[in-house]
Amino acid sequence: MLCARSLLGAFLLVICAAPTCKGIMQEERADCRVFRSAILHTSVHYCVFLPANYAAPQSQAQRYPVLYLLHGLRGNAQTAALDGEWNALQDLRRDHKVGDFLVVAPDGWDTFYVNSRDGKTLYGDFFLREFMPSIERNYRVRAGRSSRGITGFSMGGYGALRIAFGHPELFGSASAHSAALMREPPMGVDAGASSGNPAAQLLTQVFGNPIDRKFWDLNSPFVLAKQKVALVSKMKIYFDCGTEDSFGFYAGASEMNQALDALKISHEFHLYPGGHSVSYLLAHRDASFLFHWQVFEPARK
Repeated sequence: MLCARSLLGAFLLVICAAPTCKGIMQEERADCRVFRSAILHTSVHYCVFLPANYAAPQSQAQRYPVLYLLHGLRGNAQTAALDGEWNALQDLRRDHKVGDFLVVAPDGWDTFYVNSRDGKTLYGDFFLREFMPSIERNYRVRAGRSSRGITGFSMGGYGALRIAFGHPELFGSASAHSAALMREPPMGVDAGASSGNPAAQLLTQVFGNPIDRKFWDLNSPFVLAKQKVALVSKMKIYFDCGTEDSFGFYAGASEMNQALDALKISHEFHLYPGGHSVSYLLAHRDASFLFHWQVFEPARK
């Protein structure tokens, strides 16, 4: 498996050197490029997974819904292809369970998709002010929040809910699998990165050392849902988590379910058997692709 994934990664890098590249699956294409960010002062790799008919002459006037897909920690723009999420989407299309929409996957590094507390990595600003506008200028994306969704796994699940709840005017649908949801900063983090706790070291890079509780709440999907309840209530929301999640994120997911219930925000939530793994993600990824398509399709009509 590791060798196959390494070879696949190398293959994607080769084929994506051109401005537009053919994907690994027949007919559909992965357009992988590099975005030079003025906000981040660096380059960000990303892939846009295009349906088969995107380049067809008869489809040049057609515009498509877009789903932003945020990877988990240690992932990258190619993770959706490497781990099988793209395959799952193609299978759904082949079986006529979903139609055509773009999937956009940027590198998120270890940012949690937010501006860092020290102001050195303004990823949230980059994503909203540079990246999304560029994607929607350069690809045939359909206008309107009902044609724009966001999803993610683990760190990316947190990022998807944080971005969507923070900007519900932009998104008609949001989903997350095994999201890194924590109402409170984890125990032991107050000591800062010097504690030797790997979680502390990671979180303090983003949320302050020691963690700044006000900044934590500023980026909390729990807090944002309450602050923007009227607009979040208009969004379609799906999330799930494994009952054996090694990080204990099932607790945060259950708390989010309770918080949304208390706010009377309609949503779909599931706890399933399974751990914090790619196999868990792939077992349930179809559900979120179907979920977003159910929002995209009525908007098209």
